[in-house]
Amino acid sequence: MCYEASQLAYRIYKDAIRLKASPEEVAYLKEKWEQLKEGHQALYHASGHAHPTFTVFIEKDKTLELELCTWGLIPHWVKDEEQAKDLWNKTLNARGESLLEKPSFKQAAENGRCVIPLDGFFEHHHKNGKTFPHFIKHKDQRSLFVAGLRSNWINPVTGEESNTCTIVTTKGNELMSHIHNNPKLNEPRMPLVLDDVSARDWLHADTSIQELIQPYDKEELSAWTVKRLRGKMYVGNTEEAHKEHHYDEMNDPLTLF
Repeated sequence: MCYEASQLAYRIYKDAIRLKASPEEVAYLKEKWEQLKEGHQALYHASGHAHPTFTVFIEKDKTLELELCTWGLIPHWVKDEEQAKDLWNKTLNARGESLLEKPSFKQAAENGRCVIPLDGFFEHHHKNGKTFPHFIKHKDQRSLFVAGLRSNWINPVTGEESNTCTIVTTKGNELMSHIHNNPKLNEPRMPLVLDDVSARDWLHADTSIQELIQPYDKEELSAWTVKRLRGKMYVGNTEEAHKEHHYDEMNDPLTLF
């Protein structure tokens, strides 16, 4: 699962080069980003339960586009605000293996796919009744292309439109099996991180989703412990949230990776 993430997006349009965008597309996306960045806050640490706004890639008529989406998917068929609020915190993640079986995600999986470029994500390691937050990112400092789904919901009372999204998850790789050891879960989970080719394929509605749902190569990721993400040690939505922090309790060799 992934309930806490980071997206800085200073030059998000440059990620389009990795998605094989043409020079014309990149120029267009740069211009589009200039319009969108007013509504995007740099997210060093963001909790999904606060429903921050991500900038995401979508595809329209086989052309890359940028959109702003609120984290927490509200399906188009939701009837009222009460139902929307009830679903909001339940749709931060979408389990990849059962996307097409869930009413909340089925239609979005078929024609509402997006790619969310993240600077990284956070997960907690459990040990001796305590939790220790880790920050996970690409070893080469590149954005992680995370598979997402989006949906546009129109409030029937106010007529206001809400563009929302969810992060797709998959079984955790070997690295995540060391970190994400929540005893309440049957297995470690992680965001569905896609390589450059698979990320563009994900955006194609005619690509089979199940072919792309698999753990990301652990050799491509780096991870380290950071300060607590809540309570007195919490440094807020600042650059310090990414900095390594040592815990004496983590000295046990069995917990190292």
